Amino acid sequence: MGSWQRLLLFHGVSLRGGARACAPLCGRQMLVCWRQLSGAESETLKQRRTQIMSRGLPKQKPIEGVKQVIVVASGKGGVGKSTTAVNLALALGANDSSKAVGLLDVDVYGPSVPKMMNLKGNPELSESNLMRPLLNYGVACMSMGFLVEETAPVVWRGLMVMSAIEKLLRQVDWGQLDYLVVDMPPGTGDVQLSVSQNIPISGAVIVSTPQDIALMDAHKGAEMFRKVHVPVLGLVQNMSVFQCPKCRHKTHIFGADGAKRLARTLDLDVLGDVPLHLNIREASDTGQPIVFSQPESDEGNRGDLV
Repeated sequence: MGSWQRLLLFHGVSLRGGARACAPLCGRQMLVCWRQLSGAESETLKQRRTQIMSRGLPKQKPIEGVKQVIVVASGKGGVGKSTTAVNLALALGANDSSKAVGLLDVDVYGPSVPKMMNLKGNPELSESNLMRPLLNYGVACMSMGFLVEETAPVVWRGLMVMSAIEKLLRQVDWGQLDYLVVDMPPGTGDVQLSVSQNIPISGAVIVSTPQDIALMDAHKGAEMFRKVHVPVLGLVQNMSVFQCPKCRHKTHIFGADGAKRLARTLDLDVLGDVPLHLNIREASDTGQPIVFSQPESDEGNRGDLV
């Protein structure tokens, strides 16, 4: 039945043949016809949608040589997600020196890992034409920042971005890794879905400040991973409190315990409570992450993350 026939049917007119006159339908007849049509079309649409989804979703394929993949994500930018990802990768290695750890930066538009890990240069190619990660502090790193100029903006449309993500996932020679920490871009868009649907993920860590605005997006991020069947390991509350270095007075600049309340709402654990501290910012900017450069300090001793 064509669109125009359905439109006429909904307006109480029954078409009984190509050139025959149209007879009006009573209210009950129109309702029965509408229900039959609606039910049949609804079932057809459901079947069609299921076929498209089953055909369109990529099959998950593990990254060769990688045992566990942990993604670090946030719903909103500027909450310290990359800082958390870098220090988590270093903490995993420091917690057990026998474990090999890698760090993958899939934030194509704003890669932060090269600067935070104090790495520059282009990846070399292996004999099988795969990119070799750059290494520092015992962590193998790969980022879009290694493939473009540091100050050059990445002005790409979606298809180019997805092609770059595919290369970062499939064309890197990681060797043998126990853990690969993936620094995701903010939001809940194509990149997050592509990564989640292409590779098996052991768990996701959601980073947020205690601020209500950030928590709204963190909630969305956690729900997105649940929808694509990625376990959410818990929340990291970043920039939780600022302590004056002179008088030692503590100020909750972004609010107090917001991530902890969200964790209770989502039935998740709070994996870490990281303060807003000058040393953390300086260490990240100089390419000497706090877990590596000041492991004995209060702000660098984040053993609760691992």
